[in-house]
Amino acid sequence: MIQRNKHYLLALSILAACSLVSTSAMAQEKIKLGLSLPLSGAGAPWGIGADWLCKKAAAEIAEAGGVKVKDKTYNFECVSYDNKYNAADGAKVAQALVSKDGIKFIAGSIGTAPVRALQSLTERRGVLLFTSAWGASIKGPKFPLTFTQMSTTNEISGPMTKYVAGKYPIKTVALLNPNDATGQEAEKIARQAWEDAGVKVVSSDWYERGNSEFQPVAAKVSALKPDAVDLCSTPPADSGLVFKELAGMGWDGVKVVEVGTGADGLLATGGKSVEGVYLGAAISMEGPNSNDHQRALDAGVRKATGDSINAVQIGTYDAVYALKAGMEKAQSIDPKDVAKALPTVRFQSFYGESGFGGEKVYGSPQQMLLPVIVTQLRDGKLIEITRLSAESQP
Repeated sequence: MIQRNKHYLLALSILAACSLVSTSAMAQEKIKLGLSLPLSGAGAPWGIGADWLCKKAAAEIAEAGGVKVKDKTYNFECVSYDNKYNAADGAKVAQALVSKDGIKFIAGSIGTAPVRALQSLTERRGVLLFTSAWGASIKGPKFPLTFTQMSTTNEISGPMTKYVAGKYPIKTVALLNPNDATGQEAEKIARQAWEDAGVKVVSSDWYERGNSEFQPVAAKVSALKPDAVDLCSTPPADSGLVFKELAGMGWDGVKVVEVGTGADGLLATGGKSVEGVYLGAAISMEGPNSNDHQRALDAGVRKATGDSINAVQIGTYDAVYALKAGMEKAQSIDPKDVAKALPTVRFQSFYGESGFGGEKVYGSPQQMLLPVIVTQLRDGKLIEITRLSAESQP
């Protein structure tokens, strides 16, 4: 009898252990989140920071109990590939994420050219895509599974140029952009924004990504003596080199990088020449508008990239939280169900409570609603000057 009871108790123990393992496995079900990012080249700080923030958001959500959908709990796993900020590698990454890995949610994608390559697959294969790409051509009712995770030139350019033009007697401006899909779309919007602000665009030039010789274009711009120079979508390190060349030629006008994302890259290459630069996509942790959690995220990104946190990277962090809210609202992990739910959700972004809008601009509410934060380099420090409403917001 005693022996029989021992066998019975052993069987119960095994069943209990199996039950715990099964419950644990259910609790740890993973949803892979893909990322198409520049992890090498001039745009690498954007991609490396975005990868770090995706993993950080996923870890925070797991620690808080995961994503609750019906009777299951899910956690996120971030999978990043290097798109090298070009269309060819973007197409390879698209195939790896969608065809090879079978990923159904893209939590971050950077660069209009690689994003176009990715979107050609995601929309056809029923994959939900979050992107920080600045092209308006990738949004709208034709692309129901695509959402933008940061304020783009479409949101930033108008408010920022009006603000800067209102502070200085600017009559003329010269523009410079990378010669790729990102730069080409940014240039159109920036040109229109300056013209709307009553400023004449006296030149608009291009350079190839990877180029570090900016003396010729700086000489051309300097000779025109514009009141302002707007480097639009030029990355921080390249922007610093341009302003350094301009300063060496004696030009000392108003300096703007509409979608400028960080101070450290500017300072590293531009030194004192970048004093006074206005940025439209950089975040300052100085002052009363930042909190301990934001400063901790900034410290993590600095450790990973050597530069301060910026809006391009933050978009991935916010997308992870938006996906959690969308899945829980839809009570589904089907991308199409989540896409239908996203325009109705509110979620906690890096900046505070947020949602989606932009129907007036894009034809459908696919734009994450975030403030336009204007910052300026003063005495080697990035200072927040003002917060403006994005033009796509209601």
